[in-house]
Amino acid sequence: MPKKILVVDDDELVLIAIQELLTPLGFSVTTSPSGFDALERMANDRFDLVILDIIMPEMDGFEVCEKLRKIEAYTETPVIILTAKSGEEDRQRGMEAGANLYLPKPISPKRLIALVEEAIK
Repeated sequence: MPKKILVVDDDELVLIAIQELLTPLGFSVTTSPSGFDALERMANDRFDLVILDIIMPEMDGFEVCEKLRKIEAYTETPVIILTAKSGEEDRQRGMEAGANLYLPKPISPKRLIALVEEAIK
């Protein structure tokens, strides 16, 4: 059974790029354009990894991460924050919200693949 990844980003091109990158490697990739949509998907399905943007309308990635950590099924699920917000203060806030990794955009495809494979083991 393929490992299931939820990618949350309001930029459709980012969603497509990550899906196109990871699907051929055997991952089942679901995309979500917002925090509200992502939380709804998590309530109805089980994912092995969440890749999360910070800068999104209505609910930012910090809030999404905090909320998903309160869902019993997601307390231990790896969360990778992938964002353009690369300041140390933002990184610290992301880790405090419950992220396992905080990565600045842009990221090389090879590095992202390696980090996803490592996180999902």
